[in-house]
Amino acid sequence: MNLEGTENVDVLVIGAGPSGSVAASILRNHGYQIKIVEKQTFPRFVIGESLLPRCMDNLQEAGLLAAVEKGGFQKKFGAKFVRNIDTCDFDFSAQFTKGWSWTWQVQRADFDHLLAQETANKGVDIEYNAEVTAVKFHQDGSSETTVKRGDGSLLNIHAKRIVDASGYGRVLPRLLDLDIPSDFPMRASFFCHLQDPRRPTDGNRITIIYFTKEVWLWVIPFSDGITSVGVTGSPEQINQFEGALGEQYQQWMDTVPHLKGRFSIHDQVFTPRKITGYSSAVKQLYGLGYVLTGNSTEFLDPIFSSGVTLATESGATAARLIARELEGEKVNWESEYSDYIKGGVNVFRTFVQCWYEGLLPKIIFSNESNAEIKQQICSVLAGYVWDTRNPFVRKHERAVRALAGVIRSC
Repeated sequence: MNLEGTENVDVLVIGAGPSGSVAASILRNHGYQIKIVEKQTFPRFVIGESLLPRCMDNLQEAGLLAAVEKGGFQKKFGAKFVRNIDTCDFDFSAQFTKGWSWTWQVQRADFDHLLAQETANKGVDIEYNAEVTAVKFHQDGSSETTVKRGDGSLLNIHAKRIVDASGYGRVLPRLLDLDIPSDFPMRASFFCHLQDPRRPTDGNRITIIYFTKEVWLWVIPFSDGITSVGVTGSPEQINQFEGALGEQYQQWMDTVPHLKGRFSIHDQVFTPRKITGYSSAVKQLYGLGYVLTGNSTEFLDPIFSSGVTLATESGATAARLIARELEGEKVNWESEYSDYIKGGVNVFRTFVQCWYEGLLPKIIFSNESNAEIKQQICSVLAGYVWDTRNPFVRKHERAVRALAGVIRSC
């Protein structure tokens, strides 16, 4: 393999997904020279299709919102939870935090590709099919990164700073030995896209189906008549049926009363897929010359659709701090980035843990509903997990557990 050449940029962004596109666009808006290297080619399939209203703030700041609005995606105005005959509907227009009251449900291949294209339109150089193989940091925070291109040639990129937005690729955590085991139990998801000719007339709302204490399903309708349906639980529960993947998946559809009769095996758009053990964590979120964003930092669980929100929030925050630093301002990365991002992650963590413990379903499906409390919880579900005026953010664990403790069993 031959070293084809060297490039010099202000910031190298690893990964062209939502986190990388938001970070790169904001930095480009500040006038910096940005290069994105992406291991895959776009469009490419990825799961995590339901956005939260908080994403809209970050897309708007990055100058990407107008392009997404032209994408024709299914608008999302809230989320519906169902358990047997019980239903609880959260309307994002009735929430505690002043913010966006809607967002989108998106096919991520199209959504991510659209963001990347608009980022490129801003003047950001994006190189696909380019794999980071090595990185060396200097004492001033600058770096030399070796990239293997699709044709086998090598490129050296000198950058003043690096944003690792590589998602599940986790480039810098792998190269710098930053990965640590997640403290979340091992879980698996089994999902597919399906033709949905029998979609209910009110079926454009994302629906979360509480099947058992350990098993839940998502139903995410798209604007083109396709619906994403996934079931999440322990690997043993997810893999309980026999046969080919399509047959196993259809047995799940036939087992869940809310879905039985709506989908057949012939509605499957592609062979159903399984992912196992997706929760992850790292030792640190930043270091001299680099910052981790999106799923390169930590991924919890898909239950509250937090992935893209944390990706865009961390990408936007990292970009703002890097811009300040490159302008000569001193930045406290521990308090302004690590503590801030972890604060939001920990709110989602509490809600995920309390979901699987049965405490949050107890609250959601209670007949003792309080309008003010529901608005506060709705804001968390809308992704406004940094609004410390909200008691379910400020004292998230205490608030959820105390509320569940005073609700009569239902």
